[in-house]
Amino acid sequence: MSQLNYTINNFNQDFPDDNACLEWLRSKLYPAKIYCLKCNKPTKHHRIRTRKVYGCDICGHQISPTAGTIFHDSSTSLRLWFYSIHLMSTTRCGISAKQIQRETGVTYKTAWRMFRQIRTLLQEDTEILTGEVEVDETYVGGKKHGKRGRGAEGKAKVIGAVQRNGKVIAQVIPDVKRNTLVPFVNRKVDIKATLYTDEFPSYDTMERIGYKHLRIAHHAKEYARGNIHTNSIEGFWSLLKRGIGGVYHSVSKKYLQSYINEYGFRYNHRKDRKSMFHSFLEQLAEKKVLI
Repeated sequence: MSQLNYTINNFNQDFPDDNACLEWLRSKLYPAKIYCLKCNKPTKHHRIRTRKVYGCDICGHQISPTAGTIFHDSSTSLRLWFYSIHLMSTTRCGISAKQIQRETGVTYKTAWRMFRQIRTLLQEDTEILTGEVEVDETYVGGKKHGKRGRGAEGKAKVIGAVQRNGKVIAQVIPDVKRNTLVPFVNRKVDIKATLYTDEFPSYDTMERIGYKHLRIAHHAKEYARGNIHTNSIEGFWSLLKRGIGGVYHSVSKKYLQSYINEYGFRYNHRKDRKSMFHSFLEQLAEKKVLI
């Protein structure tokens, strides 16, 4: 079966126990021969069954595939970790820590820690956006509802840019002033790109900076004029807000960026030729640190 159609039955078959999870991690993070620090050369290693480690066939020096990963020093079984990753990856809008608790039987404190650790995998350094790029800002959370300005009091401010038919970059920002929005665009969008925004004054200098800048007049209830629109970034905002409102209900400003990273990761990997679960797992190698 194609990885794109990866089901719970596939998961149970591939990862029936902790040993299967550990072997997958070892094969992903290390080559057939692992460099032994004592032998000073690549050597074959064998699994030591009583622990989550592999020992050098020559000198016995041990390495742990979980070291430097989100599983490091965790007493929770690897299979529960992998199952939680599967749960988080296979729901389009994400799941809550409470649901992880219900599905796995761990305490809420453990589920929340797993929830946060898994989400750290999803922060990516996205390449500079090129071609046709839409930029917009939005407001998330807070008790008050409304548009820009006073109506946005109590809400977190977020800036986003999306390359049409490509990737999205979104970031929590302190304000929507020109001195905040312009540097974001300069860092994330190639100067040769065609920029699409609405008429918000903070974008007034984009053309003078060097961008080809086309604008849509939302204040006049204009939402598309031929190819000029910001529908792609607004579609991402809609996904983000529906997910946060429907699954998490509310998110503190302290953790908002990690939620944005999760939705951004889903969006950016929507065209992967593998399941979202495997896209999540691939990040374990990307985020491994040396300790």
